[in-house]
Amino acid sequence: MTLPRTPSQTVGPFFAIGLGRRPAHELDPDGIELTGRLLDGQGEPIPDGLVELWDATGGRWGRSSTDADGRFRFLVPRDAGVLEAYVHARGLLRAQLTRLYLRGPAADDSLLAREDGDRLVLDIRMQGDGATVFFEH
Repeated sequence: MTLPRTPSQTVGPFFAIGLGRRPAHELDPDGIELTGRLLDGQGEPIPDGLVELWDATGGRWGRSSTDADGRFRFLVPRDAGVLEAYVHARGLLRAQLTRLYLRGPAADDSLLAREDGDRLVLDIRMQGDGATVFFEH
């Protein structure tokens, strides 16, 4: 078995081992799809990031690595109102904490997912114009 190489980065490397053991992106296998992109300060995709979600109400956790376009994907509970998100990316010494609101109102528009057909979409911008709000933890 050949494992993929990890990119060189200032912090890491983040190994792909363990990301494929189970469908970790499924907080609820019968849930609604939540997708988005992890973007840097210039709006460029972060292809080697990791997004983790926590549903405190249902006690469910999931994780999704980002692809070459910075995309992540989850199946989340339809009844979840808010999810905590931990973002791991190159150059970060510590994961960044934010929240994802699946329906309004949200404290900030950068935290509110939008409906796109039968799925929800929310991009996470690490900095710059339209940056996602992050919280101390």
